[in-house]
Amino acid sequence: MWYEKILFLFKNKDIRKKFIFVIFLFVVFRIAANVPIPGIGLENLRKFFDQNQVFGLLNIFSGGALSNFSIVLMGVGPYITATIILQLLTMIFPALERMYKEEGEAGRHKFNQYGRLLTIPLAGFEGFGMLTLFERQGVITGLTPAIMLSAIITIMAGAMFLMWLGELISEQGIGNGISLLIFAGIIASLPINIFQTFATWDPSQIPSYILFFVLSVVIIAGVVLITEARRNIPVSYAKRVRGNKVYGGQSTYLPLNVNPAGVIPIIFALSMLLFPGMIAGFLTGAPGFVGVAATNVSAFFNNPWVYGVLYFILVIAFTYFYTAVTFDPKKIAENLQKMGGFIPGVRPGESTTKFLKHILNRVLFLGATSLGLIAVLPNMVAGATGITGFTFLIGGTSLLIIVSVVLDTLRQINAQLQMREYDTF
Repeated sequence: MWYEKILFLFKNKDIRKKFIFVIFLFVVFRIAANVPIPGIGLENLRKFFDQNQVFGLLNIFSGGALSNFSIVLMGVGPYITATIILQLLTMIFPALERMYKEEGEAGRHKFNQYGRLLTIPLAGFEGFGMLTLFERQGVITGLTPAIMLSAIITIMAGAMFLMWLGELISEQGIGNGISLLIFAGIIASLPINIFQTFATWDPSQIPSYILFFVLSVVIIAGVVLITEARRNIPVSYAKRVRGNKVYGGQSTYLPLNVNPAGVIPIIFALSMLLFPGMIAGFLTGAPGFVGVAATNVSAFFNNPWVYGVLYFILVIAFTYFYTAVTFDPKKIAENLQKMGGFIPGVRPGESTTKFLKHILNRVLFLGATSLGLIAVLPNMVAGATGITGFTFLIGGTSLLIIVSVVLDTLRQINAQLQMREYDTF
């Protein structure tokens, strides 16, 4: 039973130590997220983040570290950006692709090392850009060259410190450290939301809260279903005789995820959608045609219907685009043919490639549509209930990350428990 696993989790000394260590690292992360960078005024920062959707989203992922202008204000963003850049570069440089895909554990270790090294300049570049933007917007003042330099060095050190914390968590074997830090940053707003709910309590809103949390449970169940859903394609392997032994002759499945792109399409779509409005917001008030055009563009993108429809369409489009970049049916068909595998009823080679593309397009339609609905659900539920807190419970990027991290962590914990249960026999 599930409660027996929980009891065993705390009875086992080794796993208990790992849990305590990971919780300690979470505490360190939250302390660092509330230590401000020296010499930077915080008077106008929180108001700026409340009014700006792009930086508001980044602030959620950093667990409030950005609005506090803390020493870890960039979160694990530079490391994630570096990893994505290197993965995209594998499509351009064959040597990098061989190192990542064909050189085994040593190749992946070297690839990860490149990611760590690329994180340092990216953190410095992003920190400089953010400081410059805040200074031009009047959010922070008195930024001398000495303060700018010390702030950039602090931002770079903070990014490397969080990357190190993430790797320490990963070494414990109970989840991906970087993902768990993002998870911790997202749910850090939960106590504040609970406090605000009680501080502004209105008995007339009880039906709205009941509707909100009922919808939350339904939405979370749907996100778990979409995240875990797969289309299994049967694969058989021909028998091969080598000497006196017979190899192969087995049947297995090739799993195709309904949502193979994960949370990336939502991030891409949100960046694409909010960028024009952000630029227009900066240019609003400029003299002449530029100011008028910026005002009209800002009003257009602030329309909730326009925003919702464009958001939904862009998420679907980026789901197909990102899957096309990361999933190659031709390569899979070639690998199956090399290993003596085939899909029953389908000829190896070109016919297998066409079959995989056909299945993938059908699966992707369901996955992309579901992902688009998840992306716009926070606005829909907030409009229906009037409740704007607890947004990570009703969809969007936050909920997808939370569900993915929780499911992955549960798998790793179950693996640890099973391994120790076998040791007791």
